[in-house]
Order: sequence, then C-alpha cells, then structure tokens
Amino acid sequence: MPRHFLKDDDLAPAEQKEVLELALALAAERFAKRPLAGPRTVAILFDKASTRTRVSFATGVAELGGNPLVIDAAGSQLGRGESVADTARVLTRQVSAIVWRTFGQERIEEMARYASVPVVNALTDEYHPCQILADLVTIAQHTGGLADSDAALGGRSLAYLGDGANNMAHSYLLGGVTAGMDVRIASPGDHAPDPAVVRRAEEIAAVTGGAVTITDDPVAAVLDASAVITDTWVSMGQEGESGRDESTFATYGVTEELMAHSGGIFLHCLPAYRGKEVEASVIDGPRSVVWDEAENRLHAQKALLTWLLEHPDDQTAAHALPIGAGR
Repeated sequence: MPRHFLKDDDLAPAEQKEVLELALALAAERFAKRPLAGPRTVAILFDKASTRTRVSFATGVAELGGNPLVIDAAGSQLGRGESVADTARVLTRQVSAIVWRTFGQERIEEMARYASVPVVNALTDEYHPCQILADLVTIAQHTGGLADSDAALGGRSLAYLGDGANNMAHSYLLGGVTAGMDVRIASPGDHAPDPAVVRRAEEIAAVTGGAVTITDDPVAAVLDASAVITDTWVSMGQEGESGRDESTFATYGVTEELMAHSGGIFLHCLPAYRGKEVEASVIDGPRSVVWDEAENRLHAQKALLTWLLEHPDDQTAAHALPIGAGR
C-alpha cells in the first residue's frame, strides 16, 4: 500500500520533520534528489484555478527528473462525469504519483482508496496541507531552524487571523501542532474552526508539546507570535455565500499596529488583496517573507514527493498518534 498525503496529520511528527529537513536541503541544492528520473510521470490534476500550486508542482516534478502531466478538469473525462474510482484505476497503472486540487475532501480520499501510487492533496475545501509544509519550512528558515526533537518547530508560535473555518485554518491547526507549535486561530465566533479538527489538533498537541487556542481576539492571538499569518477572507468556491462579506472580518486585517504586538514574521499563502486582509505596508514590508514562502512550495513539495516515493509500504503514521474524531 502506498503512503498518501491527504491531510496534515498523515505525517507523524518525526516524519514531518524528515520532510522539512529534506525541503531545507533541496532549497540549498535543488537537484540533489532525482527519484523520478526515467522520466517517470506524475499526474497533476486541477479542478480549481491555480498559479503557485501549478507552477511549483510542475517545476518540482521536472527537477526531480520526472514528467509533469498537468490536466485541467475541463480537458478530462473526470470533468465530464467519469467516476473518481475509474480515473484512479486508469492513472495508477501509468503514473508514479497523483496530485489533485479538487473540491470536497471525500473526492481525494476516494482517489486514494483506488490508487496504488501516492496521492497528494494539492488543496481541497477542507485542507491545504502542502501549503502548510511550505510555511513550516519558511518559519524554520527565519526563526532559528528546526528543533532537535521530533517536533520540528517546538517552542514557536503562529497566529492565523481571518476565516477560522476554512481549509487554511484547519491545516494550520493540524500541521502546526504536529510540528510542536503553539497554534492560535483568531476569527469571528461564527467562523470558528470545525470542532472535530480542533479536537484532533488538541490530541496531537498533547503528544508533541504544542498548544491550541481558538479566540475572537486578534491582539491576544498575535501577542509575541513567531509568525502572523492570514489568507483571503473569501476562499475559492465561497463567493456569494452569506456571511462572507468583508465587514465580517474587518477587525481581523493584519495592520502595522497589530504586527507591533508580535515581533514575528508575516506570511500569506497568496493571492493577497492589499487593503483588505493585510495592509500593503505589512505584506511589502521588511517582516514579510511571502516570496520565500511562495518559493518554498517548490522545495516542500519536492521533498514530500521524494519522501512518499521512498516510503512506499510504510503505514506507521496512522498509528503514531492517538486517533480521534477529527481524523
């Protein structure tokens, strides 16, 4: 059975650290690993628009020695109603891995059930785990490197402001505590994270030494945080939903005044809308590391693909931490 990466806690803390270590090594020496030499093909499927994910996976597969086969939904039978299971059965006989940006989490989980090669979540409505790997690499680069323990970023904290119910907040919770971080989510009460995800994050934090805080107070969240993070207030597919207007999140915009309570770096997964979720002077200022963060999508995803291909039959992660309702 292959290892898949469908959400952040599919990697145990020590495994996540191995991926982050490899990502840092590949950032220093981009062509040090060539697991796809042949070339072997990786199918990269997009049901949603993409810039950074498309570029970083296509470039990364090529730099690993492989052939990136990029397929948009409109140009595939999957986009015309072919079942996920049948698509998986076809792809898995011809490619070495499947990367998919899609809608509901259940779709990528079905792909993984029928695939005999690694399946990677390139974003679903519920999680964005590859982005969090890149963000953890970026935090390590700018806050003293990786820790000595299995928890890669123990002793550091991140504050995420905005929509706590979206895929980014959920992945920061799971991925951040897996790294041993103090994860703080600040959002309006009616946009708080899924309680099941919070419970799962708390279970992991109890093992790694991390912590989980859910609050509606942005100042409390960012106080002395190692990293302050935000995202667009309306994620892909949420346009037009009730309660998604800008006024809902207006007090959660990242301003210079708010950053003064932190002292940490600023991250944003992009695209960003200056003057809305973040002031231009913050994202374009000296504490912003968003361009390093964007580049680190390349290094983190190359490391992830390499790690998954090197651990084809290792199923230890599913039993490495307590299993709860959020898993």
